[in-house]
Amino acid sequence: MASPTFGTVLTAMVTPFSDDGAVDLDTAAAVARHLVDSGSDGIVVAGSTGEGTALSDDEKMNLFACVAAAVNVPVLAGSTSSDTARSVALTRRVVETGVAGVLATTPAYARPSQAGLAGHLGAVAESTPLPVMLYDIPSRTGRKIAAATTIELVRRYANIRALKDASGDLPGAAHVKAVLGDDLDLYSGDDSLLLSFLAIGATGIVSVAAHWAGPEFASIVASVAKGDWVTARELNERLAHSCAFESTESAPNPIPAKAAMRSLGFAVGQCRLPLGPIGSDVDAQAASVIGELRAARG
Repeated sequence: MASPTFGTVLTAMVTPFSDDGAVDLDTAAAVARHLVDSGSDGIVVAGSTGEGTALSDDEKMNLFACVAAAVNVPVLAGSTSSDTARSVALTRRVVETGVAGVLATTPAYARPSQAGLAGHLGAVAESTPLPVMLYDIPSRTGRKIAAATTIELVRRYANIRALKDASGDLPGAAHVKAVLGDDLDLYSGDDSLLLSFLAIGATGIVSVAAHWAGPEFASIVASVAKGDWVTARELNERLAHSCAFESTESAPNPIPAKAAMRSLGFAVGQCRLPLGPIGSDVDAQAASVIGELRAARG
């Protein structure tokens, strides 16, 4: 297997805000270093968990540069939106921030055809010399990238190197990986499906719960690489409560992740509207989940 472009355990990092609602770059750097120290070998900035839709372009650029300077692992910039022209313009700029790649998310709300998706994502890929990770998350965007579209894009654009699949469509993901092989690094975009994705040839995961459970995710990927599925399944079971906690109807992602980081001592603040703020009960749940995980580690 070829070496992955971006690593095997990437965390979709929360964006810290100060009490006045501004992006807190100092805390962002501290969170990024914590993630690397906890097992992440890549970081995604300003994605769904990073409240990318609530950030201005200037805030994103400052955040990309801050995190890229703070760590020595690949940093991916969430530089796209539902507006293709704006996505292209911002993606052209991110190379100057020192990031290692671009996260290109399917456009939300517009609900384009597969031809439209291919056009949008292809325009983003053409706009940058950086490697690109496609992000398929139909629960947020209203459209899934069809397997045939992914295969077409990877074959047409040499810098599209990876796919974060949060569609839940394992047969589709397995087909894409079988057809493209080492030409595409496949990542689970759902923490609870990591084992299933590894079984179909995925490289690793882009995780939310790795904010507080990074060692477990890294150990699962390493165990499977060694063929030790028994250990991988045991670790996967240990993460059950973390996976259930990380997003619920009353506290959707990234609200729980921010609560977890506060529990770990990072002043990440609340989420911006329309997500936050939220009551202290989520902080109590976060402390309980983290305490249980620590106890399981022995």
